[in-house]
Amino acid sequence: MKPILFVLAAGMGSRYGGLKQLDGVGPNGETIMDYSIFDAIRGGFGKVVFVIRKDFEDDFREKILSKYENHIPVETVFQSLDKLPEGFTCPEGRTKPWGTNHAVLMGKGVIKEPFAVINADDFYGRDSFEVIGRELSGAGEEKKNEYCMVGFRVGNTLSESGSVARGVCGMDAGGYLTTVVERTAIERINGEIRFIDENGATVVLDENTPVSMNMWGFTPDYFEYSEEYFKDFLRENMDNLKSEYFIPLMVNELVTKNIARVKVLDTTSKWFGVTYIADRQGVVDKIRALIDAGEYPDKLF
Repeated sequence: MKPILFVLAAGMGSRYGGLKQLDGVGPNGETIMDYSIFDAIRGGFGKVVFVIRKDFEDDFREKILSKYENHIPVETVFQSLDKLPEGFTCPEGRTKPWGTNHAVLMGKGVIKEPFAVINADDFYGRDSFEVIGRELSGAGEEKKNEYCMVGFRVGNTLSESGSVARGVCGMDAGGYLTTVVERTAIERINGEIRFIDENGATVVLDENTPVSMNMWGFTPDYFEYSEEYFKDFLRENMDNLKSEYFIPLMVNELVTKNIARVKVLDTTSKWFGVTYIADRQGVVDKIRALIDAGEYPDKLF
């Protein structure tokens, strides 16, 4: 059974100022997402599902989906503020999306196989797709409560233009996730990777400390847990117009209650993205270097 790649792209229009401005970083205008799809095909994925907003469906199909024809089957699902469980309605004045795990829930009706979740605008690298593709290919339909995530080495995820926020992972002796704690302002200073914790203390991270870059692997039973927990989340947060239902919230709930296990997968891939405007040229240069090294062809699709 080939796993599915589930791409979170509902924020694309607003984040990039419209699809017309979707930034090309490859030599033929390839986007970061194009490299992810290319790597997923090489990593054994059999289908791609995109979650987008309905208001840019036509543009998305014309400018994005058309290029993948004859390469891999694709499907779209839609995230909107009013897609809530029965008995709940979107509060007046709410404009902020409900978050990444709400976006994942949109795939419930079409995803029946093990699946990986990624952000549309992060460059994850070939090895990460091979690692998670291999793990999910061994997860049959009957496998439940056994998930995974790619734990990027923090030293491979930093920006040269400023600090970054990362989900720093704790693991048990068996390599399973125990915690994911969001840490802000992580940066390399005088050769050390460090951040300031909630008590004002400086914490130094080892180069190989695993961090979450929102690259998760699930089996379809995850949708059932997510839907039930989302109801609890809504009951507690409906009046907070900026509250968001994030994937780590759900994962932490399942892990701390011993409902599910999440295997942390190591990767040698180097993450990069455009966190700051100044990062863009660096991304272009890094992709050019990967092409020159034979990692990618000059033209992907």
